Amino acid sequence: MVEASFKAIKDGKTGYCPNAGIPALREALAADVSASHGLVYTADNVAIQPGGKPVIGKFLLALMNAGDEVLYPNPGYPIYESQIEFHGGVAVPYGYVEGEHGFEIDLGALEEAITPRTRILILNDLQNPLGAECSIEEFARLADLVERNDLMVLCDEAYFDIRYSGRSDSFASLEGMAERCVILYTFSKKFAMTGWRLGAAIGPRKVIDVITKLNVNDESCSNHFIQYGALEGLTGDQSGPRHILSVLRERRDTAIALLNETTGIRCYEPNTTFYLFPNVTEAMRLKGFTDVEDFRRAVLHATGVSVCSRVHFGRPQPGESEHFVRFAYSGIDTAQIAEGLGHLQAYLAGDQSHV
Repeated sequence: MVEASFKAIKDGKTGYCPNAGIPALREALAADVSASHGLVYTADNVAIQPGGKPVIGKFLLALMNAGDEVLYPNPGYPIYESQIEFHGGVAVPYGYVEGEHGFEIDLGALEEAITPRTRILILNDLQNPLGAECSIEEFARLADLVERNDLMVLCDEAYFDIRYSGRSDSFASLEGMAERCVILYTFSKKFAMTGWRLGAAIGPRKVIDVITKLNVNDESCSNHFIQYGALEGLTGDQSGPRHILSVLRERRDTAIALLNETTGIRCYEPNTTFYLFPNVTEAMRLKGFTDVEDFRRAVLHATGVSVCSRVHFGRPQPGESEHFVRFAYSGIDTAQIAEGLGHLQAYLAGDQSHV
């Protein structure tokens, strides 16, 4: 991908390009997502973006008026909440509960939150920070709610290809949902190119045309030569992405094993993303903490282990009684994970000799 981008620079691909993206990339991405989702997309259904975040903002600008209500996951990617409110919408959170094998959407509470002002559902299946993914049953109930309440859906699929076992399914693939869904696609995760800032909105042409018009007004177009690198990523040798997955799987397995051996911590093993969201309620109680941010800072100072807490992923909601932190293992190797979690184990066990 780097070499393809360098070649594009040398070939003079350094100016403005079509607002929706270069045709070859749009066609390749439409073909790739059509194959993985069992849908039929063409280049007209794709608008290339400078990253995933612009897809969120432009989707809201295209479909939300001031005062409209938008359902968004909480805990969840915090940019949903901030962009909804920045653009004049009303951010309405829906939460998750701890199920037998992983986090599950609190569907009853979500349904109760729908009002005549609800226009949009944001669904981040394969989710940051929980690593949660919807079951077929959850998808079916969500589709019924979307249909009955005439909602549009942003399907944030940033982690669709970061999968260690099984296969990823898309809400947009359900019968009748493709015309209601815009898929957020990003090159950042699968190809480890976060700083390149490249993504796409994929969905019904009537919405994609509006998003492309917003491209004209916001940034003209995404970076020209980087799009040729992304094209190589989609159509070229896939050994690189496969290697990334194998490395991430090893890190996940190491972290899960150590966390579930740690006093006061329990953690699900997600099949996707590169995040873990363990319950630390008992660990906090054993160390005398009632505030998760105080606990997070104490862990950092005592062990050098840096985590985010629940408060970094949306405003905590009334009635929450359990406490969680998020571990990200995308940028830390297995040996460092083992070392850091060894320090954490010693700290929580009260043994200061290894901290």
